[in-house]
Amino acid sequence: MAVDEELLEKVLDAVRPSLQADGGDCELVGVDENGVVSLELNGACAGCALSGMTLSMGIERVLKEHVPGVTAVRAV
Repeated sequence: MAVDEELLEKVLDAVRPSLQADGGDCELVGVDENGVVSLELNGACAGCALSGMTLSMGIERVLKEHVPGVTAVRAV
C-alpha cells in the first residue's frame, strides 16, 4: 500500500509543535516502497540523546496510527 504523502505531511505538521516547543523540528526526506518514513531531525532534536525515543514512541506511533501504510520511521 502506497503512503499518502499529503496526509503524512499533515500529520507531521500536527506533531511539529511538540518538537518545536523543545527547540527541535523534523523534515520529511521520503518514504520507501515498504512504508518506511525517513525524517531528518533538526535543531535540538538532532543532537538529543532521547531522539530515538522521540522517533519510536512519539512520531512513529502517531504516523502508524493516522497514516495507512506507514510501517516504520527512521532518522537520516
